[in-house]
Amino acid sequence: MVDPATPDLLALLGARGPRGLLPLHLPAHGRGRGLAPALRHLLSRSPGSWDLPELPQIGGPLLEEGAVAVSQRRCAALLGASHCWFGVNGASGLLQAALLALCPPGSQVLLPRNVHRSLLHGCVLAQVEPILFDLPFDPLSGLWLPPGPGDLEAVLAATAAAGLPKPAALVLVDPTYQGQRARLPELVTLAHRAGLPVLVDQAHGRGEALASGADLVVISLQKAGGGLAQAGALLARGERCDPAAIERALLWLQTSSPSALLLAATAAAITHGASAAGQRQRQRAEAIGHALRHRLLAQGFSLLAAADPLRLVLLTGPIGVSGLEADAWLMERGVIAELPEPGALTFCLGQVPPPRLVARLTRSLQAMRRALQQPPLPLFRRPPLPLVASPVLPLAQAWRATSVLVPLELAVGRVAAEPLCPYPPGIPLLCPGERIDRARAEWLLGQRLLWPGQIADTVRVVAD
Repeated sequence: MVDPATPDLLALLGARGPRGLLPLHLPAHGRGRGLAPALRHLLSRSPGSWDLPELPQIGGPLLEEGAVAVSQRRCAALLGASHCWFGVNGASGLLQAALLALCPPGSQVLLPRNVHRSLLHGCVLAQVEPILFDLPFDPLSGLWLPPGPGDLEAVLAATAAAGLPKPAALVLVDPTYQGQRARLPELVTLAHRAGLPVLVDQAHGRGEALASGADLVVISLQKAGGGLAQAGALLARGERCDPAAIERALLWLQTSSPSALLLAATAAAITHGASAAGQRQRQRAEAIGHALRHRLLAQGFSLLAAADPLRLVLLTGPIGVSGLEADAWLMERGVIAELPEPGALTFCLGQVPPPRLVARLTRSLQAMRRALQQPPLPLFRRPPLPLVASPVLPLAQAWRATSVLVPLELAVGRVAAEPLCPYPPGIPLLCPGERIDRARAEWLLGQRLLWPGQIADTVRVVAD
């Protein structure tokens, strides 16, 4: 049944939003405020005039001639890449293409536990097996933290000691969804010393990983730039990955009719971000982010230390509520955060933060604290995971296998047949092919309580 009172998509997008709204979510253009100027100008033209096919003068991401090719070469030069390919299937599709280019069928790839689920999908498509490695953990926020050089050294040593095949590549996530950064140059150096090319999921960054020596980098222009949703770019540098292999993978995974608008949005966002005007815009936004952080710390709020001033992460455990509860209370009052989690609530300030942000958000968070404050939550329990682990059943085989639903309490010893993945942020708590031991089952039961409505009390496992 369709509720007649519920608007359809066109009506919803065409409606004027409620007054007083404080949108602090992605895309980073903040409902149009921070769109790259050239893109804003393009969108102001006659509607649909920019909806064009791959005409000879326009070209496409995999063609050597045309305006798209020219824009890609210019953006590669701006970002310090040897090659740049625009994508219209978001960072997800570009990450999958990069994985296919790096890893031949039957090989393995080192993936961190905070990897986005799209790379698990990429493993299935590439016929590649993941070797999952554990990460440092913060019990106050309940978040995985970026690995340090010592952590990666231990992972590489444990992989060799376990007799696992040498991986074809290493994947790193930097920065994290919450804006935390690793010591990337040291991590990349360690990987290269071990003979591993490095793919960096930099969907929440701006391509800085190239300067750290990364071989392939994926950026999302809606998350850290003034682009539209689904606008992204795959950047390559060095000789550890063949450009022809990348283009072959893009041919397999990207549409043959890419949106000229999204391609133009990618070019406009990268070009503006690298310009003097774009850098001044970013500096103004970061100054607001620093001022907001100082104000909230002075008011006694606990914040996650993050390298990105435009990601504000409120730690809700010290207030005595979950991030999901805090998010629901704020959303009812017009404050829309980006990412609620059991111990944290992430706000994306955007390229052009909303007017009077510091005062408005401070007042809202003070009111939320007065209304909801309880004794502090207990510290979060670290996931009971080995340092490195490979699925006991091949990922694709487990995901396609005949499966049954069983209660989490009865899943001990069974093999997972699908990922267990609250969304957002789309980070799997359990991957297909992994065997569920007792400690993991008990931890997952606890996670179900922390993610109400997002984790079922059953799990799909491979049928006996």
